[in-house]
Amino acid sequence: MASSNTFASYGSVTKTFHWLTAFLIFTALPLGWFANNLAKAIYDPSIPSTEADIAQAAGMFSLHKTVGIAVFFVALARILWAATQTKPGLLNAENKPEAFAAETVHWLLYGSLVLVPLSGWVHHAAAEGFAPILWPFGQNLPLIPKSATLAEVTAGLHWLFILILAGSLLMHIAGALKHHIIDRDGTLRRMLPGRSDVAEPPAQHHSATPAFAALAVWTAVLTGGWYAGVFTHHSTAGTETTELTEVQSDWNVQEGTLSFTITQLGSPVTGTFADWTAAITFDDPPEPGLAGSVDVNIAIGSLSLGTVTDQAMGSDFFDSAQFPTANFDADIYKTDVGYEARGPLTIRGETIDITLPFDLAVQDGIATVSGVLEVNRLDFGIGKSMPAEDSLAFGVTISVELTASKSGG
Repeated sequence: MASSNTFASYGSVTKTFHWLTAFLIFTALPLGWFANNLAKAIYDPSIPSTEADIAQAAGMFSLHKTVGIAVFFVALARILWAATQTKPGLLNAENKPEAFAAETVHWLLYGSLVLVPLSGWVHHAAAEGFAPILWPFGQNLPLIPKSATLAEVTAGLHWLFILILAGSLLMHIAGALKHHIIDRDGTLRRMLPGRSDVAEPPAQHHSATPAFAALAVWTAVLTGGWYAGVFTHHSTAGTETTELTEVQSDWNVQEGTLSFTITQLGSPVTGTFADWTAAITFDDPPEPGLAGSVDVNIAIGSLSLGTVTDQAMGSDFFDSAQFPTANFDADIYKTDVGYEARGPLTIRGETIDITLPFDLAVQDGIATVSGVLEVNRLDFGIGKSMPAEDSLAFGVTISVELTASKSGG
């Protein structure tokens, strides 16, 4: 059997690409379906999830993503190979409607084989979440930032492209069976391994119309998805975020970031609180000693933690329904080497005395603060269903970055 195509038959390379692609697709699709079902216990805060649940779902997702990326590279190689080859003619070219449908489906398949894994890959790179790709590369992509908005959009695109791929596959398989069972021609046989004696196809001309028809299908599906709200994340978290009371402060925060980083399945995931207040008093003493105070209130529902935001709001974690706010009420001390905020940190009703060391620079009435602290999640009763560190490490790194101006300054 020749390696290259002829007008009458497919070569061995094209056949290998075809069946390898089919194998990968029919591996990736069920893996994704099972992973999504398992993930309900992770994403839905009303469903308790154990460490075994998370590990199993993560394993499924990792396999799904890894196979998906393999589909992407195989599809690219297949398309490049097809561009160099003779395209075997249709055996039913005289049936114009059927020939048009067959070519349109082929365009949909080729496009979907690239768009489905690519959208999933971009979603993975943009999201803060779990389930790493099992390749030694690809956790991040060039020019793709960590962005909740981009992650939501690409998740919607991934789902819609999967629908197009699934529909195209069904039509492709139905067409092949129709040719084999009803028409009894060699359309299916010439793609099977080995040599096949198939009659020479009639002379024919391929137009660009099926490609435009496929483009119209993609446009229609994406437009319908947009109207249906596919690109909007319907999160159960953050819908009832507690509104914090405005505070009086000697120093007014102009801009700042309050975040924390957890280690999930060996990978860092960073969450950020969008809504928090800080009442600050501070006068820099000439010698080490008491320098002021800070009272920080945090709206837990304003947290963004990538794909596990909803899970973080659940009863085993922050339990935002029962404990909508966290608080850090501390005295500020100047030390021999810098500054520290010392006081009780209260999260989900558990209070622990902590010391937050921070760097401080004050110039022209503008204070720049940067501090990092590590705490143990179990001290606050967070993730008690995960008493080991297999899925979620004990250590949590809290980071504070802010710029404040002196009131009246």
